[in-house]
Amino acid sequence: MKQFDIVIIGSGFAAYQLVKSLRRIDNSVSVAVVTGDDGHDYNKPDLSHVFTKKQTAEQVITKRAEQFAQDYGISLYTNIWVEHVDPQLQILEMEGESLGFAKLVLATGASPFIPVFKGSASQDFLTHNSLIDYEKNQTRWRNASRVLVLGGGLIGVEVALDLASVGKQVCLVEPATRLMQNQLPDYIELKLKQALQQERIEVVTDASVTHIDEGREAKLVTLNQGQELMVDEILVCAGLRANTVLASKMRLEVNKGIIVDDYLCTSTANIFALGDCAEIQGEVRAFLQPIVMSASVLAKTLTGVATKLSLPTLLTKVKTPNYPIQLAGVVHDKQVTRWNYDAGTDGILATAFNDKDDMIGFIATQGRAPESFKLLRELS
Repeated sequence: MKQFDIVIIGSGFAAYQLVKSLRRIDNSVSVAVVTGDDGHDYNKPDLSHVFTKKQTAEQVITKRAEQFAQDYGISLYTNIWVEHVDPQLQILEMEGESLGFAKLVLATGASPFIPVFKGSASQDFLTHNSLIDYEKNQTRWRNASRVLVLGGGLIGVEVALDLASVGKQVCLVEPATRLMQNQLPDYIELKLKQALQQERIEVVTDASVTHIDEGREAKLVTLNQGQELMVDEILVCAGLRANTVLASKMRLEVNKGIIVDDYLCTSTANIFALGDCAEIQGEVRAFLQPIVMSASVLAKTLTGVATKLSLPTLLTKVKTPNYPIQLAGVVHDKQVTRWNYDAGTDGILATAFNDKDDMIGFIATQGRAPESFKLLRELS
């Protein structure tokens, strides 16, 4: 049985950021990565723009698995699934082989949430959450003219706009009463909706898909409002759920994600969690900046310098070129007592206040985006 100082399960953005951070600190520590996919290095947010950039799955790859393993001096086990982990004996079992570890990191990511559909084609939909998804569906995307995007959150909005920009006829369906309802107040959501409609995207809110049926030339989609749509493909962007099955089998503490402390350690010593699967202070922080900072901090802890994670107020950028949005802080309506809007021809600057009249968040659109950095310093 091979023995490693650190074993990482997963090969997504978080896992590979950790590998890079580890190697900036220590080239001697032995590292193994075990992954159920091909293990290529790529930037996941780039998937939101593959259609506009006309990229193939191969072109999205920044470094192939074999080269990544060689460059960073790791043992890489690809296309293999972990069958069992014994936290006490510190042994990981996979198909035909066992690995011993001093420290284990779960970077198992998240999977798309899939609503339940009825109909003869109820399983005939696409997801766009990984390089594997895109590689598998490239031909279908190329041949599709009419696409229904289910889910008007940040990713659904970005991908819908990207599809429309290459001439696809797009209908964006959101079950909530407005797009990006957890991030945008009514006024800015209205402006975003208008920007999407200017790109000939049909926006339907307060609606969900109930049936997907196979038609003669396309799929017949029925909404709960009774509206029927003929489309070539259905893309589900209804949110993500942390992959916690393995953690639960290991009897780690799990809620929305794998619960970790300020050192990213789980409820079991020497086992850590990172990225989309980790729940930090009650939240799953599935954005690039928190993951990069978490990987840097965890690398220090794993190499002998216990370091707490302290996340500052971070800026989120919505990648919608025709209506750019930047936001930070608390922007959910349930926590905001008052919004202050400064609107002009160059965009909107909206600041959020609590019941003590303290500014707790902001949203900047279009030409007002550069003002975000000053406001971010004020929040921090």
